[in-house]
Amino acid sequence: MRSILKGLTMLAALVAVTTAAAAPVKTYTSKPFAGAKANTGTVTATVDNGKTTLKVSDDFKVPDTPAPSWQIVDSQGNTYLLNQFKVKGGTNRSITLPAYIKDVQKVQVWCSYAEVLLGETSFDVIVQ
Repeated sequence: MRSILKGLTMLAALVAVTTAAAAPVKTYTSKPFAGAKANTGTVTATVDNGKTTLKVSDDFKVPDTPAPSWQIVDSQGNTYLLNQFKVKGGTNRSITLPAYIKDVQKVQVWCSYAEVLLGETSFDVIVQ
C-alpha cells in the first residue's frame, strides 16, 4: 500500500511539472500587407513551445517576381532573409523561424534577385 501511495504521489508531481512547463499557444495576426507587389493578405504568427511559425493568409498572392523571399525584421531592426516563397513544385506559404530570431516586428516580402522590398506588414505587438 505504501509503494502505491508513493507511486501516486510521484505521478501527481510529474503531472504538475508537465502542466506548469507547457506554455499556452499564442497566435497573432498582422495588419494587411502593403507594397508595390505584395499588397494582399496578412500573416498569422503562432508561438508554440518557444517556436514561432508564420503563415500567410489564403488571400495572399505571392508576387510574380524572380525570387520573392521571406524577410523578418526584429525589434532591434535586424533583418533576416529566409526561404523563398516559390519552390520547385509549389510555394512556401508558411515557415518556422530559426531559434536565433528572438522576436518579430515586421514580415517583409523581399525580392532577393532584384534586392528590392516588394511589401511588408507588421504586428500590433512584438511577437516573441
